[in-house]
Amino acid sequence: MPDDRTPKSPWLPPRWFIRLAWVVHRAIYRGTGGRVGLSRPKPDSWGTMRLTTVGRRSGQERSVMLGYFEDGPNLVTLAMNGWGAPEPAWWLNLQAHPDVTVALPGGSRPVRGRAAAGDERTRLWSRWREINKGLDGFATRRPTETAVVVLEPRPARD
Repeated sequence: MPDDRTPKSPWLPPRWFIRLAWVVHRAIYRGTGGRVGLSRPKPDSWGTMRLTTVGRRSGQERSVMLGYFEDGPNLVTLAMNGWGAPEPAWWLNLQAHPDVTVALPGGSRPVRGRAAAGDERTRLWSRWREINKGLDGFATRRPTETAVVVLEPRPARD
């Protein structure tokens, strides 16, 4: 008999559609000079930021749009790849070079990224679950645990 506690994996649009949405979002952001495309989180929803990492192999800057919420001075996001199996390139880059920059409504700031662990991860995952009720179902699509990424403020010159 199936375990009723296992979350049902929700429907996702086709991969090509998800990738197209990412491309369009970045194009809108670039095309408006950053005036459109970023948003602050609200109590019941996440915001959108632009994360700029350094490529682990190329050494070139790479940017991606991500959902986030605030946890005190920290920003919290999830290392997912449209809920696909592979780790997102930005997460691999951040692990190799943890000092990164985020663009938020109102300006940019330098941050240092790391994966949350233990009780901190449990607490932050629970907060994501409050924002996205289907989170556990989406997470079942991935063969490995989804990293909860904490972006901590750092001084401009470190």
